[in-house]
Amino acid sequence: MALGKVEICGVDTSTLPVSSNERMRQLFPLVHGGDMQAREEFIRGNLRLVLSVLQRFHHRGENVDDLFQVGCIGLIKALDHFDVTQNVRFSTYAVPMIIGEIRRYLRDNNAIRVSRSLRDIAYKALSARDRLQTELGREPTVQEIARKLELPEEDVALALEAIQDPVSLCEPIGGEGADALTIGDQVRDDNVNAENWLQNIAIREARARLSDREQRILSLRFFQGRTQMEVAGEIGISQAQVSRLEKKLLNRMRQLAETGV
Repeated sequence: MALGKVEICGVDTSTLPVSSNERMRQLFPLVHGGDMQAREEFIRGNLRLVLSVLQRFHHRGENVDDLFQVGCIGLIKALDHFDVTQNVRFSTYAVPMIIGEIRRYLRDNNAIRVSRSLRDIAYKALSARDRLQTELGREPTVQEIARKLELPEEDVALALEAIQDPVSLCEPIGGEGADALTIGDQVRDDNVNAENWLQNIAIREARARLSDREQRILSLRFFQGRTQMEVAGEIGISQAQVSRLEKKLLNRMRQLAETGV
């Protein structure tokens, strides 16, 4: 996704105008009165707002032209629904609308399919959330959204969870550079508990105390899956000797792991 390119959807982004707050206040009554020229000027004067939002989605690998067009739809919806009587800057109101429109587009085109019924509930919940946010002046709770829709709270929570964007396990969540933590670092593996982890450390330490020849035999047998005959041929001893050495080494490893001596 080439955000650095100058032209998006045939629009030279370097020449885009920026409407001042004063000019937007002058245009609002004209736009809401049906003046198409004023409407076009207002939209063009806020296209840089769409470009700034696109930067949040640069890691998605989506076509920037498609996202720009979808973002423009969000901008137009924000213009149509903006209440000039509220003491809120247009950009403050428009940015969440643009983000929401792009997220809806990404969800609808997601490889992970969500049932139609869940999607319908989710979209109703998102619309209700936007209305409640305007009314309450804060982010509404799931309980408040469910009450507004007259739906069970569990259904609303499940629907909103189902349409969340998938996240890579390699997504950084803290730290920088090589020390950055990823989501994968925070996911628990139920197959690995503290006891198994300590046991693995003990086994590695015990193996490190063996001679190079003994380590090679164990590596060939248990890490590379060789048969005793194959190990015997590679080491230059008989199969019977490999069998005896194997038992001896395993007993020694067990003793070292348990006692450390």
